[in-house]
Amino acid sequence: MANAYLGIEHPFEPVWDVHSHVLVLGTFPSVKSRENSFYYGHPQNRFWQVLALLFHESVPASVAEKRALLLRHGVALWDVLASCDITGSSDGSIRNPIPNDIVSLLRKAPIQKVFANGQAASSLYRKYCLPNTGVDAIPLPSTSPANAAWSVERLALAWQALL
Repeated sequence: MANAYLGIEHPFEPVWDVHSHVLVLGTFPSVKSRENSFYYGHPQNRFWQVLALLFHESVPASVAEKRALLLRHGVALWDVLASCDITGSSDGSIRNPIPNDIVSLLRKAPIQKVFANGQAASSLYRKYCLPNTGVDAIPLPSTSPANAAWSVERLALAWQALL
């Protein structure tokens, strides 16, 4: 049943260290990301291309390279949701969302700004996390392949807010 809802727990930890000054939040890992055990694992997602452009680096290929790119530039990465019922990778299908404990990360890392990758992440953050964190998340256009109207270059311009 391709359209069956699955109750899924977030399968991996946030990426951050004591130098992380910005936090980027996605919604929930896609099927491909869950298969690859790391964020933005779908080959059509432009997240890693956008960061590589922003930071004038090569596009990272391995999980170790991706993690190193984030930490080198003070970027923490996590998702808004700790668990949910979802069909495939569709943010629009999310039911029964349970948020991650963003407050605990904000207490541990010197995060100065929080960004949301796409409208779904932004909406879910506002509804489920903002009341606890008291920190607004700046919405950025989604790097998802579903946001095909935005080129990598146009996304990188919008994502300069991270800098």
